[in-house]
Amino acid sequence: MKKKLITLVKVYLFAWFLMTVFIIWQLLRSGSDISQAFEVFFRILGFGNFQLTFHFLFLIFYLLFLVLRYFYRLYRKRGVAVALKGFFLKFILPLALVFGSLRFIIYQNSREAFDYKWNTAIENTTGFSRDLFAQDGKHRGMTVFGWKKENKDAIASLNRNNIEWVAVVPYFYQENENSSQIRLPENIGSWSRRDSTFINAIDQLHQKGIYVHLKPHLWLGKGWRSNLRMANSKDWDNWFASYEKIMLHYATMAEQTGAELLCIGTELRTSVKTQPEKWRELIKKIRAVYSGKLTYAANWDGEFDDIKFWDQLDYIGLQAYFPLTKKRHPQLSDITKGWQRHTALMKKLHTTYNKPVLFTEIGYKSEATATIRPWEWNSFLNSFTGKKSDKTQHLAYEAMFESFWNEDWFAGAYFWQWDTRTRAENATYNLDFSPRFKAAENTMAKWFARLSEKAVNLSSP
Repeated sequence: MKKKLITLVKVYLFAWFLMTVFIIWQLLRSGSDISQAFEVFFRILGFGNFQLTFHFLFLIFYLLFLVLRYFYRLYRKRGVAVALKGFFLKFILPLALVFGSLRFIIYQNSREAFDYKWNTAIENTTGFSRDLFAQDGKHRGMTVFGWKKENKDAIASLNRNNIEWVAVVPYFYQENENSSQIRLPENIGSWSRRDSTFINAIDQLHQKGIYVHLKPHLWLGKGWRSNLRMANSKDWDNWFASYEKIMLHYATMAEQTGAELLCIGTELRTSVKTQPEKWRELIKKIRAVYSGKLTYAANWDGEFDDIKFWDQLDYIGLQAYFPLTKKRHPQLSDITKGWQRHTALMKKLHTTYNKPVLFTEIGYKSEATATIRPWEWNSFLNSFTGKKSDKTQHLAYEAMFESFWNEDWFAGAYFWQWDTRTRAENATYNLDFSPRFKAAENTMAKWFARLSEKAVNLSSP
């Protein structure tokens, strides 16, 4: 028993070594230097999801180790022929059956009778933004990840789909919901290698006529940013001191790079509800260093009603993951009807504050239940239990545009999300939010190519 325990510990430590090397290598490839890579790695260690994933993978790794050790010992005792036969019958064949079954399940769930006719005529082939925003003020936006040193091809695909605004999202971190400290840059305006990746991307986007929405996100190792809970007013003071420093850091970046819009916070519900005056002071300090437009991204579930500082911002920002239907595979009419009960809330916000409403995030999975709980991410099991539906995603995009695009008070939307590394072959079976290589991509491009009705009427003789 003691020997088995020692073996288990050795394999466990070796698995940690392999995981560490892999993550550090990936971070170095993404542009981090060695010190930044280790800093991010130790930050990742605190994430509950990472720990769960690692130990799940370790279990698989350890079982594989036991299997290989068993057949190695069989080979030592009874020779190559017996070991190979046993290895095939007891390991390879069952593994192939399991793998084949899982692939068959994914294949079956990915089958869809949806014949979408791709319209290439609406694509922008000029290689430069058409800047329809200058005519109707609509943000034709996308949240984009996967920036590299050279982003020529990635930006070309954005231009081709009539995307004129891109949300660039730097993440910053704190430990949990009760932490009063956020991990901070050493100095405001002193750019790390990671910061330089975003600065480079912003510059390349501007070169192709694309506007930039800098949208920093707070990420917690454990818990959710909407549920920050400080023990007392002193802890809130400390938290805001940290948050102010990080936001002034990004406000400085936005000013120096010419980013046209800065989001001062995303889904920080308890802080905006309990500390409104601190937010007002923060906005004044940001205005002192940044001359562009400001918004805040309020969650769909009522947070927007808790915010008392909309009057100090330029846009009312909504994370628009509103539930729209109660059934799978909805029709277009079902989804547009679902929007009707939410529209009045947005009009009221616009009327109260006389500010345009901007969907700082909106998105739908390519899955049959996408409009029931749009905010939910896919789980690992969802790959096997979910039913792929590019049609549902396409109709959800269509319904959003039909419901809002021609409203004067609606300033546009940023879809979640676009990863520059996505490959076309993956789109045939993945159920994620990305519209890339799916019908929703072309649906979005079609609407983004259109001026709002008001702009069309104004331009008519």
